[in-house]
Amino acid sequence: MDAKCRREERSFFHRLLQWVDILDPTTLLASDKEIENTQAPLQDSQRNLKEPVKDEQIKETRRLMLSAVHPDTGHLIPLVFRPQAFMPIATPLVIGMLLPHRGMKPALFWQFLFHSYTAGFNSVNRNKTTSRDEKVPLKQVLLLVGSVTYTTCLGVFPQFVMYRYGLKNPGIQSLFRNIIPVPVLAIAGAFNAVAVRGVELEKGIEVTDRNGNVVGVSEAAGAKAVKDTAISRAVLIGTTVAVPNMLGSYLQRMNFIKRAPFALAPIRHIATALVFGLMVPVSFSLFPRIGKISRSSLEPLIQSATTQDELYYHRGL
Repeated sequence: MDAKCRREERSFFHRLLQWVDILDPTTLLASDKEIENTQAPLQDSQRNLKEPVKDEQIKETRRLMLSAVHPDTGHLIPLVFRPQAFMPIATPLVIGMLLPHRGMKPALFWQFLFHSYTAGFNSVNRNKTTSRDEKVPLKQVLLLVGSVTYTTCLGVFPQFVMYRYGLKNPGIQSLFRNIIPVPVLAIAGAFNAVAVRGVELEKGIEVTDRNGNVVGVSEAAGAKAVKDTAISRAVLIGTTVAVPNMLGSYLQRMNFIKRAPFALAPIRHIATALVFGLMVPVSFSLFPRIGKISRSSLEPLIQSATTQDELYYHRGL
């Protein structure tokens, strides 16, 4: 949580460029041993994160560390839950989730897969300053199970209503297929993040001063970290659902789609993949990973422990 890292995240544009770099999927090819071997030189180097990176090898090593090592624990993030794995794994799940399923079973299946993966991603990449051990507490497991169950049911709700009440009117079908899923799935994505990271709301997270010294554990900072992450998930999923739906509605009125209606489905799938791929770095960049909170917003005990006006915390992802 040093000044160098905060400077790199000073604007949305800087954060976006950094995330585009970190999300390079080729870094997934690096072995765990290779990543572990890169940690020692960085820790020994005085140039680490506190001075400008002058060497390309150090810069590449640092990128590998940011994409594969959890900043709170120093442990390697499981391969499938690393930031650069999110897009290639979640994209087919999003496409499958948004298919016009002919029954409830496939709809439940794809919703379950998507929300299970995102719940795992949220859990692995959360703030762990108050739970640095590798053991997953029972409460966290229950939060994961409850979150996946609720968001899966919430995600299929529009389709359930259509099948339960046999809605055949084209206008009503369009409402439940193209409009209602946008806020429903955005809310589901936000709820997933909040539920999975509920421990941060209850226990709080560490806050530090500008020099990186821990001042205390704050529930207010934990709530802010979770809220910002939930907003970013809602923006990611809501936009991914809305744009292809609007594009599909527009294309349906065009002559070439009327002559070749079979072309609409692949166009929507491609649009979904493109929008999701573009929105992943955008949503990750909405808020800085090193969050800032005013001292007056924190608990009295923390306010009395420092004279600095602003404190910092790791938001998680």
